[in-house]
Amino acid sequence: MSTTPTADALHAELQALVPQHIELINESISHAGYFEGKESHFKLTIVSDAFEGKRLVGRHQLIYGLVTPLLTSQGGQVHALAIHAYTPTEWQGQSPASPLCAGQNK
Repeated sequence: MSTTPTADALHAELQALVPQHIELINESISHAGYFEGKESHFKLTIVSDAFEGKRLVGRHQLIYGLVTPLLTSQGGQVHALAIHAYTPTEWQGQSPASPLCAGQNK
């Protein structure tokens, strides 16, 4: 898990879903324009009973309902939040790898 102010705040808000597993990775370093401490791109993997009976869109809406104030405050620091939301029965122990950023400096 990332240990930066925005990541810590996102993690705290997501506790409302009582997750059995949560992993929040700051992937900003993999994107163009990275500088030390930047918090612009995150990958969230979360497993919760709160997703039972919800389609993917409903799961994302539930998550965005909790974290939208953090995404739009502070000048909109967070550019991207990749969400992988599972129920406990769906969870297989890992989420898909993130794709390479098209604008990443090679």
